[in-house]
Amino acid sequence: MAIDKNDPWYRDDDESILEIYDVETDTHDVIKEFPYLIEAPNWSKDGRYLTYNSDGKIFKFDLETKESTEVPTDFVTNCNNDHVLSPDGESIAVSHGVKEDGKSRVYTVSLSGGVPRLITPLAPSYLHGWSPDGKTLAYCAERNGEFDVYTIPVEGGVETRLTDAPGLNDGPEYDSAGEYIWFNSVRSGLMQAWRMKADGTEQTQMTFDENWNTWFPHISPDRTKVVMIAYKKGDVAPGEHVPHKYVELRLMNADGSDLKTIVELFGGQGTINVNSWSPDSKKFAYVRYRIRGREV
Repeated sequence: MAIDKNDPWYRDDDESILEIYDVETDTHDVIKEFPYLIEAPNWSKDGRYLTYNSDGKIFKFDLETKESTEVPTDFVTNCNNDHVLSPDGESIAVSHGVKEDGKSRVYTVSLSGGVPRLITPLAPSYLHGWSPDGKTLAYCAERNGEFDVYTIPVEGGVETRLTDAPGLNDGPEYDSAGEYIWFNSVRSGLMQAWRMKADGTEQTQMTFDENWNTWFPHISPDRTKVVMIAYKKGDVAPGEHVPHKYVELRLMNADGSDLKTIVELFGGQGTINVNSWSPDSKKFAYVRYRIRGREV
């Protein structure tokens, strides 16, 4: 069913500006502009390319040539913006809305192509993390009316629930040592950044913003910095992560200190849903948006 042009989720007129922020120089550069919607860049392990989703498919964007090539994912052609590259750089795990019920499930597939493997038969499931040892996936899933953080072996099997706080718990991703999982939770009233041990213990609030709903804390590979996207309080409900909003990208130290705004932009959903840090922890990628034919 088509989305009405007046619906805030209507995105056929979106244009995308792929940018990279340099944390050492405090500068951001436009890498390429696209006359259509792209979302959620990941940075490759070798630092040579980004992956992003667009029109249900996954693409590799070469940072030298500035050209995109489609990743062959066979029947998985309804990918959303929750996807993660494997630690060895050989595969990608994606969240794909299946034809039968439209609900998101997690699949893995080689970046060189092949038949995707279903990992989470239960739905909806939205992938956000891959453990550095390559053995476990972390994701947000709705089960019995509650959205929580789960993990599952990368081959599939029995899922493990790590959070049980009422309300939305989302965006789980591992740090590079596999010690912590960072995530966001609405349990304190506003959406805030949290972290916990990889087994779900020691759930600890890391941001305490009184005026912002903070989403998707992305930990740098060197485990020293965290970048997040924040919506101003009142612009959205705490559990909403929507497009077409004025938002801020905020940076802090991994211990929660020195939190500051580094980029203001028009974006939201799709801007920085998944970890997009460069392997040297000096830069990260994100997407800002504009609406064709409209001033924003």
